[in-house]
Amino acid sequence: MQYRELGRTGWEVSTISLGCWAIGGSWGPVDDNESMAALHRAAKLGVNFFDTSDRYGDGRSERLLSRFRREHGGEIYIATKSGRRLKPHVAEGYTHENLTEYVDRCLVNLETDCDQ
Repeated sequence: MQYRELGRTGWEVSTISLGCWAIGGSWGPVDDNESMAALHRAAKLGVNFFDTSDRYGDGRSERLLSRFRREHGGEIYIATKSGRRLKPHVAEGYTHENLTEYVDRCLVNLETDCDQ
């Protein structure tokens, strides 16, 4: 696996990341044990960068990544997105109050602080 620095963070992330949209289960049945096996396999192959969103399974993907981080024990990096829960989904909805609520929910799902 190849790694590169993510911006100016000093983090060396895998050039291949694992998108975790499917493990959220929004588009059909998903088995959490199979999802966990896929996460562990990716890490075994050198992936340390995972992409998710609060919309993937209404936070299910984030919660599975949190569980994976506990089980894996190694250094991983998770990028999550928020704000797509807006209804209607319009630019005016991206207020400080709304974004704070969405980010706080992501942090709860991921069982983390923003800089861990």
